[in-house]
Amino acid sequence: MSFPYKAVLFDWAYTLVDLVDEDDRAAFVRLADFLHGRGVDLPDFETLFATYQDLFYGLIDESRRTHREACFETVLKYLFFYYGIKLEGRASWKETLVAYYEVIHRVRTVYPDVVYTLESMQEVGVRMGVVSNTTNPKFIKDEERHRTRLDRFFEFALYSSDMPYRKPHPSIFRAAVERLELDVRDILFVGDHLKMDIAGAQAVGMSAAWLNRSGSALTDSVNPDYQLTSLSDLLQITPFKV
Repeated sequence: MSFPYKAVLFDWAYTLVDLVDEDDRAAFVRLADFLHGRGVDLPDFETLFATYQDLFYGLIDESRRTHREACFETVLKYLFFYYGIKLEGRASWKETLVAYYEVIHRVRTVYPDVVYTLESMQEVGVRMGVVSNTTNPKFIKDEERHRTRLDRFFEFALYSSDMPYRKPHPSIFRAAVERLELDVRDILFVGDHLKMDIAGAQAVGMSAAWLNRSGSALTDSVNPDYQLTSLSDLLQITPFKV
């Protein structure tokens, strides 16, 4: 296979991995059960959960306008401070976050076309990285990459929760270009979201491939350089502009 780019950057959610269903209420129940089991005093669950939702989803709405990422860990720390929840050696902060995210992540699956495509690109020396919008802490996302066994393909992963701006803000794309130390014209971005992934990457000079698994129509006046119906279509592309 001859591939026209030296490196490919991938979005994560709905490009490589199907999130399926993020049930944050079930995750919060697990978090509360974990803390109760460790002897940590908590306020009424419904009160705690309602405060979390008001704050977190308000921040998510704001992040869509400002591109400043909303971080779950920051919200949880605020809730603990606001309600006077003290771990006091009964549980570590990392254990507490893991208890929550084990519910969120346990239903996630890698799309069936992903491993073969990444293996094929790796075999011909294409460099690869991940650029992902996420409210998850970095160590949680790193563990997800390891659990899915996709970490073996990527030189690095950049997360909006650690940046602190989310796609389509140019800073996260430029940071990835800096990590690769390549001319931006030698890098292709692949993602499923027209505005965040495609327009965002093109704004800093990258070519961009829209992974359109559902056959959606083009919107938002975004014109991807390539359209893919399966990730494996990536192996057949030739350089062109539409």
